[in-house]
Amino acid sequence: MAKKKDKSESVQQRKERLKKLLLQKRQEVLDEAKTEIGKFIRGENKQEIETALDDGDWSVVDLNEDLNLKKLSTHKEMLNKIDEALRKLQEGTYGICEECGAEIPEERLKIIPFAIYCVDCMENIEKIQEMEKEDLF
Repeated sequence: MAKKKDKSESVQQRKERLKKLLLQKRQEVLDEAKTEIGKFIRGENKQEIETALDDGDWSVVDLNEDLNLKKLSTHKEMLNKIDEALRKLQEGTYGICEECGAEIPEERLKIIPFAIYCVDCMENIEKIQEMEKEDLF
């Protein structure tokens, strides 16, 4: 009986570790997004706009704005993935490969806390995507 209790405690401890990791990553992404938004609000790119003299300068300004918007879009996508991982953690389905149903190793989740595939399945998916990409060209 004590053995079962120890196992459930280790499962609970793992869940708490992973939750802490997800929340930490979420906060990092939020901080980065706030920094980018702050730059935009403070008008750090405004100086570039004010000094733009020709079409080439305007192209650089446009490119910088596009890059900043892309960064914010990437942050939003990551936050959505992290929120989904937190929901799965609450449900008890977090850390389970959506392809094969195997447990995703904690080492992988430490690197990519919102991973939904184990390494083997992810490699297979990437190979298929690469082959499909080659077929298009």
